[in-house]
Amino acid sequence: MTEQHSPLSRVDVLVVDDTPENIRLLSSMLTREGFYVRKALNGQMALTAVDTLLPDLILLDIMMPDMDGYMVCQRLKANPKTQEVPVIFLSALGDALDKVKAFQSGGADYITKPFQIEEVLARINHHLALKAATQEIRQLNAYLEQRVQERTQQLELAHAQLLKMALSDPLTGLLNRAALVERLELSLHRAAMDASYQFGVLLLDCDRFKIINDSLGHESGDQLLIEISQRLQQLLQPSDVLARLGGDEFVILLTDANQVKDINEFSNLVLEIFSEPFFLQTQQVFINVSIGVVICDSKYDKPEHILRDADTAMYHAKASGKAQSCLFERTMHDSALRFLQLENDLRRAIQEQEFVLHYQPIICLKTSQIVSVEALVRWKHPMRGVISPSEFIPLAEETGLIQPIGLLVLRQACQQLKQWQTQNLVSPDLSISVNLSAHQFIQLDLTKHVYTILAETQLAPHCLKLEITESAIMRNPHLAANILHHFRQQDIQLSMDDFGTGYSSLSYLHSFPMDNLKIDRSFVQSLHEMPSTQGLVPIIVAIAKTMKMKVTAEGIETAEQLAQLRSLNCDFGQGFLFARPLEPEQIIELIAQNPQW
Repeated sequence: MTEQHSPLSRVDVLVVDDTPENIRLLSSMLTREGFYVRKALNGQMALTAVDTLLPDLILLDIMMPDMDGYMVCQRLKANPKTQEVPVIFLSALGDALDKVKAFQSGGADYITKPFQIEEVLARINHHLALKAATQEIRQLNAYLEQRVQERTQQLELAHAQLLKMALSDPLTGLLNRAALVERLELSLHRAAMDASYQFGVLLLDCDRFKIINDSLGHESGDQLLIEISQRLQQLLQPSDVLARLGGDEFVILLTDANQVKDINEFSNLVLEIFSEPFFLQTQQVFINVSIGVVICDSKYDKPEHILRDADTAMYHAKASGKAQSCLFERTMHDSALRFLQLENDLRRAIQEQEFVLHYQPIICLKTSQIVSVEALVRWKHPMRGVISPSEFIPLAEETGLIQPIGLLVLRQACQQLKQWQTQNLVSPDLSISVNLSAHQFIQLDLTKHVYTILAETQLAPHCLKLEITESAIMRNPHLAANILHHFRQQDIQLSMDDFGTGYSSLSYLHSFPMDNLKIDRSFVQSLHEMPSTQGLVPIIVAIAKTMKMKVTAEGIETAEQLAQLRSLNCDFGQGFLFARPLEPEQIIELIAQNPQW
């Protein structure tokens, strides 16, 4: 059956009722309102009419001979071609169980006879609007999914090209890493023989090279590397050395001690030659570099240490804003050592369970009641005191330690809420939100760990809300959807954290069984900057409402932001306006006070 539309593009309403008088009355009223009305006196006639011409909406009686309305609706919903047609039951049956049965069979709405035409029209228009909105979202999702697939294919192609790129000197004609190490050893030998001798090393890294490869292709990237090497060679003296370490990294070795005295001036000359555009296949391209600089003397004894320090200085240059040079200082190496020590301490902290949880309340914006708390981890270091998550979480993610830390946090949060419930300190409906990192989310045994912790703590699954970032989900949307559906089947609540900060989740959002979208604080902070348009917040709220999700705004700091979010019908909020993350005793005191905002 091919989907068709009613004459003159009017809304096609099929009225199904075994009482001719009811059909005549409805038909007359709806026709006057501009609808195209078709009629069916029984269930079989209705199915035939739908098969002949797909209506926009069906008004369906329940009590009919041979085939009642429940069965008609079930058959319509079982057919993929007709399951999206809204069915509104019109019946004299007013018992609650009859209505439940109607909705269980797939009905979209229920109107009790005798009916008022105003109510019928309002319900019809409401469901037609919902249907139109759903169709628009599906069309947008399909378009965005196609764009994402195209973008993914482009990235995969660029990645394959990069893998084929030979990280060797034949591309540029420069020395490779091994040859550079030999030249550095010669300079170190000279420095060992002459304590006054110094030489300079500059490590250059292109700041936007990947963009060139992604946009213009591997061949243009290779050509760009060749042109970069040619420009750099124009700055060198005969005794200087230029090498390509690999990828988009170059090293300049200044062997003339007089040049080393003016190494800052030389670094500026290098930066200056990148101010002019490169021309690749008639395409004008600008690219910057970050430079790490090391002044070497007899204190160094290994080339690897020189390159290590130059690399450290280069990353400091990137962190300072890119397109800059940075001279290596011993404090940078000390910082790197502290980073290593912090990793060792972090491993010990997991064994000693030095992590504690603080809790930030989540407020229902309609009632001002605290309906949930978010568990936030803190590290109590035995020597350094409390260490900020911003300092140790990136390290934990980089080293893979985020997984055992995440399980510790989840177990501790579930134990705490269960303890509060047992002591009657909180409402049985209070839930606790726990963040899952991107590294945790890709673990195959994640669901097993979560179910085990719930069983051990005896916390009801519906009291746990797992917060997953948009970026974590988009790493593998299909795997993510499967994991989330498993959690949903166990009645665990799900929330998409930082929604709107990614670029492709909307195309997959309908696949994720989310209960809640969490608006990133950056959008909330911009409310006062764009009071007339309110930025993207109204759009995010509308998306969530359309998809039957709740919305939580984080980062609320002012009464003005709270008022704006309430006006937009945002469901929940959290932020410093209500409370900072609190220790367990403090959050219980706050809940007991029942504050109003």
